[in-house]
Amino acid sequence: MEMENGSRDGPTSIMHLPEDCLYYIFHRLGSGADRESFGLTCHRWLHIQNSSRQSLQFQCSFSQLSISSLSQPSTNINSSHIHRLLNRFQHLHWLSLSGCTEIPDSGLTQLQSYGSKLHTLCLDCCFRITDNGLSLAASGCSSLTVVSLYRCNVTDIGLATLAKSCLALKDVNLSYCSFISDRGIRVLSVNCVMLRAVRISNCRNICGVGFEGGSQSLTFLEADSCHLEPEGILCIVGGGGLDYLSVCNLSWQILGDGLRAIGAGYASKLRILNFRLCRTLSDESVMAIAKGCPLLQEWNLALCHEIRESGWESIGLNCHNLERLHVNRCRNLCDRGLQAVRDGCKRLSILYITRCRRISHLSLELFKLSRRNVEIREEEIMCITPDGAFQQ
Repeated sequence: MEMENGSRDGPTSIMHLPEDCLYYIFHRLGSGADRESFGLTCHRWLHIQNSSRQSLQFQCSFSQLSISSLSQPSTNINSSHIHRLLNRFQHLHWLSLSGCTEIPDSGLTQLQSYGSKLHTLCLDCCFRITDNGLSLAASGCSSLTVVSLYRCNVTDIGLATLAKSCLALKDVNLSYCSFISDRGIRVLSVNCVMLRAVRISNCRNICGVGFEGGSQSLTFLEADSCHLEPEGILCIVGGGGLDYLSVCNLSWQILGDGLRAIGAGYASKLRILNFRLCRTLSDESVMAIAKGCPLLQEWNLALCHEIRESGWESIGLNCHNLERLHVNRCRNLCDRGLQAVRDGCKRLSILYITRCRRISHLSLELFKLSRRNVEIREEEIMCITPDGAFQQ
């Protein structure tokens, strides 16, 4: 067919489509199998497929493994694998090397060339990654907003390098990073002004003072089994923006009264508070928090044995927005304490209660009759985090 300019149409096919049309077709494919086979057509279509991939997760990812299986020989991803894959997928936004226990620092070298678009990097249980490897990643991934270093052997030096290179960080997981201390936390909180969530559970060298003067954007902190001190607790809540706080298992690290600072007015925005296994938590602290945190919607007090009648009465009188309350195995929750919760806490919808030996069968039945809208769950359950996940 002759065209207006005098040229003739040759045979046309889908191969003649411009790249933007091919990208549109690829992104409209609903089947994963179709997406995987798209690149088998030709080199051009393979380029479309490769450049469209935004996430990469290895088969040995920690999310697919139990902790006990991490030492198995199947976890054998090495530096050459990462080099080839990062060279192929050069536009990744999300990368997980979690569970790749044998990856050395040199395995992260390619991130200097291909990490500029990454916003999420997961290195959970990458036991051979040290400060040097973290420095390589930080220098090439300045756009990172989420970093997970669960059980990594990095120190305050590596964390400081990361914090100074990746100023947009919002979510950082340092759980079980035993070499991290308050010095590293201070650099992180001061430099990353958009910091929103931090996980430092089982970091025994952190007492909390590193959060002093830090990011006021912090809304989520998980600090279970840390050696927190009263001064550290005050620094943690000092920013005033916390929405979720979990400080489980502090019974031997901090006196119950040390938690009273949470109710001093700085944590008035708290909605979810997890005190599970805080065995020395006192009535004075409970009373201060019940009055100072009026927005509380969920409070886990399971195994908090030192809360007595005055503490439970304060919860009933002051926690008007409480929807979920965990009282499993609280030794000193008695009938009068349960009655205080029953008569107060008008918005309560779920009560987790089991093995409370001082609660009589009659008292529990009266609770059920009086508050038919409250679901009684006689088993332990986890706290719900603001993003919908679960926390022990």
